[in-house]
Amino acid sequence: MDDSSSLGKVSSSTESVATVTSEEFVLVQSSAAGSPQGSGGKPRLKMSWNGSEQLEKAMEELLDDDDDDDEVKVEKSSVEKMEKHRDPESRVLEPQPAEACPAPSSPTAPEEDSVQFNKLSYLGCTWVKAPRNEAEAQRAMATLRAESAIPIPITLHVPCGPDGSVRIVDQASGTEIASFPIYKVLFCARGQEGSVESDCFSFTESYRSSEDFQIHVFSCHIKEAVSRILYSFSTAFKRSSRPADIRDTGVSGPPDSDLYTFTVTLEIKEDDGKGNYSPVPKDRDKFYFKLRQGVQKKVVVSVQQMCNKELGIERCFGMLLSPGQKVCNSDMHLLDMESMGKSSDGKAYVITGTWNPNMAAFQPLNEDTPKDKQVFMTVAADLVVTEVVEPVRFLMETLIRVYPSNERFWYFSRKTFSETFYLKLRQQAPERVGQSEAVYEVVSLQREAERSNEGRGRLTSPTEEEEADEESDSEISSGTGDVSKDCPEKILESWGVILNRWHGNLSTRPKGLPSLVRSGIPEPLRAEVWQLLAGCHDNHDLLEQYRILITKDSAQEGVITRDIHRTFPAHDYFKDSDGDGQDSLYKICKAYSVYDEEIGYCQGQSFLAAVLLLHMPEEQAFCVLVKIMYEYGLRALYKNNFEDLHCKFYQLERLMQEQLPDLWSHFQELNLEAHMYASQWFLTLFTAKFPLCMVFHITDLLLCEGLNIIFNVALALLKTSKEDLLQADFEGALKFFRVQLPKRYRAAENARRLMDQACNIKVPTKKLKKFEKEYQTLRESQLQQEDPIDRYQRENRRLQEASMRLEQENDDLAHELVTSKIALRNDLDQAEDKADVLNKELLSTKQRLVETEEEKRRQEEETAQLKEVFRRELEKAELEIKKTTAIIAEYKQICSQLSTRLEKQQAATKEELDIVRSKVNGCDHCRDLFSTLGSVQTLSPGRDKTSTEPMDEEKDGLKEQLRQLELELAQTKLQLVEAKYRIQELEHQRGLLMNEIQAAKNSWLSKTLGSLKSSASTSSSSSSSSCSTSQTPSSPKEGPA
Repeated sequence: MDDSSSLGKVSSSTESVATVTSEEFVLVQSSAAGSPQGSGGKPRLKMSWNGSEQLEKAMEELLDDDDDDDEVKVEKSSVEKMEKHRDPESRVLEPQPAEACPAPSSPTAPEEDSVQFNKLSYLGCTWVKAPRNEAEAQRAMATLRAESAIPIPITLHVPCGPDGSVRIVDQASGTEIASFPIYKVLFCARGQEGSVESDCFSFTESYRSSEDFQIHVFSCHIKEAVSRILYSFSTAFKRSSRPADIRDTGVSGPPDSDLYTFTVTLEIKEDDGKGNYSPVPKDRDKFYFKLRQGVQKKVVVSVQQMCNKELGIERCFGMLLSPGQKVCNSDMHLLDMESMGKSSDGKAYVITGTWNPNMAAFQPLNEDTPKDKQVFMTVAADLVVTEVVEPVRFLMETLIRVYPSNERFWYFSRKTFSETFYLKLRQQAPERVGQSEAVYEVVSLQREAERSNEGRGRLTSPTEEEEADEESDSEISSGTGDVSKDCPEKILESWGVILNRWHGNLSTRPKGLPSLVRSGIPEPLRAEVWQLLAGCHDNHDLLEQYRILITKDSAQEGVITRDIHRTFPAHDYFKDSDGDGQDSLYKICKAYSVYDEEIGYCQGQSFLAAVLLLHMPEEQAFCVLVKIMYEYGLRALYKNNFEDLHCKFYQLERLMQEQLPDLWSHFQELNLEAHMYASQWFLTLFTAKFPLCMVFHITDLLLCEGLNIIFNVALALLKTSKEDLLQADFEGALKFFRVQLPKRYRAAENARRLMDQACNIKVPTKKLKKFEKEYQTLRESQLQQEDPIDRYQRENRRLQEASMRLEQENDDLAHELVTSKIALRNDLDQAEDKADVLNKELLSTKQRLVETEEEKRRQEEETAQLKEVFRRELEKAELEIKKTTAIIAEYKQICSQLSTRLEKQQAATKEELDIVRSKVNGCDHCRDLFSTLGSVQTLSPGRDKTSTEPMDEEKDGLKEQLRQLELELAQTKLQLVEAKYRIQELEHQRGLLMNEIQAAKNSWLSKTLGSLKSSASTSSSSSSSSCSTSQTPSSPKEGPA
């Protein structure tokens, strides 16, 4: 794509339109005060240029929309100016078509029309919380620029159109690193001019989900190329033109236009406080949305094409919302997009936007609505449709009512608001088709109501749609219809008083109960009231019996399994094959087939059981089902070849003859009998075909007034449909009963009026009994008038059938008996085998007990022996201590004696020395002789030596003896300490062994005790040897003595 490529014609509308579900690519409405000079009121495509005025001016020139023939062409002047200011080196970044200048790419990446840029480096990506915040983008670029040590050289491919992908390819290997569809690119930004990041740019994309966003940052080797890359991003959104508004289009189109039909549904969801969003309820009468104040919401719009050639929806430009009706585009506010794409079945395109009602713009939609008032809300979705020049806006207006945030709505299911739109397209002129992929332009877009009422704008209510749908041949599925849980406070108070009185006296029904039931039991109270009416609120025996019945096998399991898949397929609780609903329904039907062996399971019972399951657990639902079948007489309709059912048909026809004679005559002419249309009414209590709101009300009346209420409802249905039935033929009447009649009561208001009419119809019990007697008389007369042969043949067939049934039951019982006997035999064999095993275990246990007792006795003997050994060892140790103490005392005495002798000898020696000195001093010759030391030594060396030698030897001997005595004393003390320590250790071991002996039960203990014995003997021998060693130093005592 070169610089002169066209962005296509841009509309000159001044209305703001968001594109690409983001805020950065937006056609901004120009105003007199805020628009730049020379804008001329034309829209401008805004991007985050960060000071690049050259590129901004170039884009302004590209988006200028003139009335000349060349208005769709892009002027080159601005681009040429940019070329002059660029560095010559930047020409290598000149964007060219991918096929003209191919870059290395992954072999698996598909070739597409795109622009490639070289000399780029990928700095990385990071998570962002605000994907459209420029300040956060600048922080991310600064962070990744600083942290990126080794940028990756890449080639960037930017698509030329809105259906391509942005691809990042490694320059070295040609491998595609990542690819992002252009519709997921939410924001583009470049680095701040004059900063370090001025050569960087980034874009934000939604990562996998609508709540995760990543920003990818790149740097350009040539700074001026950043503007060119952002320019290529802007051209990828060349369809940013004005959407078609339904109020700007004419009603009629030219003859060459094509008509396309779309069904658009609107759903509002609110935060339930647990992280989930639940659909808000709609009022059952006026069909307005019920919203809560200050609660976060989501708006879900689903668009589905119904006819003509399929037009693909590429993406949603944006979802807008505004309070009020017939609002201007400038008053609408853009919602944040959460997701867009096809639904799971691929039939519809679903757009989800988040709505914060606390914003000032939505204040009228966040205020408590006065009672009996509603306000309008307008929602618009701008869609890009394949082959259509401009986006298409689907605009819906609906009623809402706002309640306090703590309001609780009792609703069973939820409806969506839907409208049908007719889009007329016209093919473009041939000379204009070549400029873009689009080949159609919008002529008009109308709602169904506007189309049928010539421009009169009003909302299409679901009631009108249902009335139109009555003409179709499709039957409604069982389990359809919404049941509202809303109930006025006065009615709830009345029911509270009734229930308090009822719980005080459960034996009788309180006064005023029938009148409340005729108006319908509030949905939240139905489970409790139904059980009280049926008299099974405390039937514990039946509850316990149910738990046993579900464990038994039933001969009708195959029929039950087949029927539960066809029971209430339109209801969410029963539509899943392996869901809890079908599982509980299967258990109830199976348990009843085992409980009622005479009737078993009959087709139709599953519908009644499903109705009960929607209000209470399966155990309680089974109890109520049993009460209805037995005590209310529904079971009798299945007996005696449906004899009682035919009696009911006769009673209904006689009531029609009295109350609806013209309709009865018409049915007689058509040969239309009651069993042809009323069989399901009686057998399933209207649960098989009619909407749930009507079915629940009928069940209320049935449990309160009995089975005869079916006549009231049947007569009410026939009276309300009288005019249609009188005009129908035989086939038409049957089709009416099967298709149109149930559809009339899908609206809760219609069902309520029907039930009021049914309650006002008088069906006297005496008259029903009279009709019953007539039927019996008629049957008897028919039997009497009947040919005896035919009667006997019929009776014979009946007896044969009974015989075959009994034979089958006999075979089943025989098979069950044989099976039971085999099972009992197997159980008996298993019990005998188990008894043998237990006997063997008993014998082995007894043997182990005997061995254990013997081991215990042996261990007790060993313990006694050990006690004796330890006692003797203790006595020996005490004796050794005494001996050692005596030796120490003797050594001390010897030492004291030696010390005394030494002192005496020293004193004597000193005295002798003093005498010698006195004598020497008395002799002059000796004094002179001793005065000279040398002469003394020379004169009498031999004499002095001779006289002092005996004395020195004696001193040395005494000192040596003293040292030996001290050494022996130290050794004796050491041995004494060792003996004490050994005694303590033996005492400790004795205590441990005593504890082990008391707790020991195994044979290994004896070995341990044996080793302890050997260790004890070794220690005693060592102690005795030490004692003998301590006695040897007595010889020095004898020597000195």
